[in-house]
Amino acid sequence: MPTPYLSETEAPNRAGVDALRGLTLLEFGTDWCGHCRAAQPVVAQALAQQPQWQHLKVEDGSGRALGRAYRVKLWPTLVFLRDGQEIARLVRPTSLGELNAVWAAMDKG
Repeated sequence: MPTPYLSETEAPNRAGVDALRGLTLLEFGTDWCGHCRAAQPVVAQALAQQPQWQHLKVEDGSGRALGRAYRVKLWPTLVFLRDGQEIARLVRPTSLGELNAVWAAMDKG
């Protein structure tokens, strides 16, 4: 069963995200979004290959503060963080190759 999205009351606020240590994949979306549902197997497979990454799924929508802080426009949006700072972003991934390319680019940088 896929990991559920954290509601606005369960999700960290921006200060909480900024304070995160280590590597975090912050995923914005909703359970009813078709693009989000389609991306779940790809995201799960990619994360299985990157166990050092913490994964936070945040339910987004109109007026949701954390999504607005990250200027999320489309779902799912994956924000890659190192010590609370954005280092990469991927919108609507459809293949494992897309996520692997982001991780490869981060490894080079």
